[in-house]
Amino acid sequence: MKVQKQIVEELNKIGIRNFIDVYYNLSTPALYERAIARREGTIAHLGPLVCRTGQHTGRSPKDKFIVEEDMSSKHIWWGTVNASIAEDKWDRIFSKMQAYIQNKDIYVLDCYAGADPEYRLPIRIITETAWHNLFSRNMFVLAKTNEELLNHHPEFTVVNMPSLQADPEIDGTNSPVFVIVNFKKKMILIGGTSYAGEIKKSIFTIMNYILPLKNVLSMHCSANVGEEGDVAILFGLSGTGKTTLSADPSRRLIGDDEHGWSDKGVFNFEGGCYAKVIRLSKEAEPDIYECTRKFGTILENVGMDFQSRILDLNDDSLTENTRAAYPLTHINNIEPSGMAGHPKNIIMLTADAFGVLPPIAKLSPEQAMYHFLSGYTAKVAGTEKGVTEPKATFSTCFGAPFMALHPSVYAKLLGEKINKHGSKCWLINTGWSGGPYGVGERMKIKYTRAMLNAALNGDLDEAETFTDPYFGLQIPKTVPNVPAEVLDPKSTWADKDKYDTAAKKLANMFHENFKDFEKYVTDEIKNAGPNRF
Repeated sequence: MKVQKQIVEELNKIGIRNFIDVYYNLSTPALYERAIARREGTIAHLGPLVCRTGQHTGRSPKDKFIVEEDMSSKHIWWGTVNASIAEDKWDRIFSKMQAYIQNKDIYVLDCYAGADPEYRLPIRIITETAWHNLFSRNMFVLAKTNEELLNHHPEFTVVNMPSLQADPEIDGTNSPVFVIVNFKKKMILIGGTSYAGEIKKSIFTIMNYILPLKNVLSMHCSANVGEEGDVAILFGLSGTGKTTLSADPSRRLIGDDEHGWSDKGVFNFEGGCYAKVIRLSKEAEPDIYECTRKFGTILENVGMDFQSRILDLNDDSLTENTRAAYPLTHINNIEPSGMAGHPKNIIMLTADAFGVLPPIAKLSPEQAMYHFLSGYTAKVAGTEKGVTEPKATFSTCFGAPFMALHPSVYAKLLGEKINKHGSKCWLINTGWSGGPYGVGERMKIKYTRAMLNAALNGDLDEAETFTDPYFGLQIPKTVPNVPAEVLDPKSTWADKDKYDTAAKKLANMFHENFKDFEKYVTDEIKNAGPNRF
């Protein structure tokens, strides 16, 4: 392992100086001790560390910026997702951060993003708190030996100082929160927010910039592999079930959120999972549930009785976005290499709160491309102020906030890989059936698992299908262990006229959203969407 003097010299080279102590690559128990001594968290029953993130309990997408400079600007997908900030503003904020760090203890972790040695990115995470360093230790790929640490040379550095706030009028930010990526300096600055997910997603943004330029598709998806080596990847936005569904006792988990697809196959970017745990069910999600009860797991904003230290996973008093961050080794059935072959099946998950999409449908390659670029799910009433009915959300490539390049870059790579490897594609709706949110019911997870298993096992390859009249999707007439009436969304509605109205409304939303991508795709892909009404 590197000696203290060497770490200090490396930090000084990037302008970080005059700190009190640097705690380098501490173990999980040592970080626990520091976090407790500094009152950063509380140990719950059976050992997880419960932490609070204060005002910010989720990502701050409007506070994320990319520095506009001559090296990377020609590649960046500029717009509402990737907002620019000038180099002189970066310099000002970095100077404030340099001054802030002086006379403070800091925590440094050297690790990697990417399980594949050929494509992994050496990174350094510098944090103000012990618990954010433990979060990073859980989430990224660790060096296995002291010799490996000695030869670790970080290509990107994250400096995370939650208590340092920006001055929007002077610093050019939108609020006191800032997440700023500088590809030229190879640094990321985070301040004003304690939400740990900003660390994870800022590195994902970096991977989404670097890898496609090397012909590797970066993906916001979970992945697992069966006994026969058959790989499945599951795209999906938050709340659609990609973490839950990828944790399958009969298949080895590769990862739950971020992956690359190279000429060799799929590989995980991370060494851990960051699961949403609000109202987590021991029966429906046993693997993830057990991880909330283990030493080393960090629980963000999870409810707890502070006398007994017993968790309350149903407590949403702080946020709906309660989270558990734990290393993959907390899961029993994993693929330890974080790598596997090419996907045999590609699943696109949506949680349709309008209740009109089928629970499962087989996609042609063109339909898969259309739905990948659309990235549809729906928010439900009550999740955001002012949302009183289901609200369509289109997040291209199932992860627009993290896509540094234009969506067509990722779509082109996906299309090429589907065609080359013959991957089968499916749309699975984990949302509502029998009516919209507030009228119908959420699809039972046992049915969703049965449909997913049938797709992965090949039971639906030759299944008889019928065509959905609104979305043009091929719906199986029968699926083992799933009632036939569940498969046709219209048949589950009591009021068929209301179904027709809702289906036409959503179909038109798809078309309106897809206008931004029409000039980048073939006519076959453009025409693979819903019918027009």
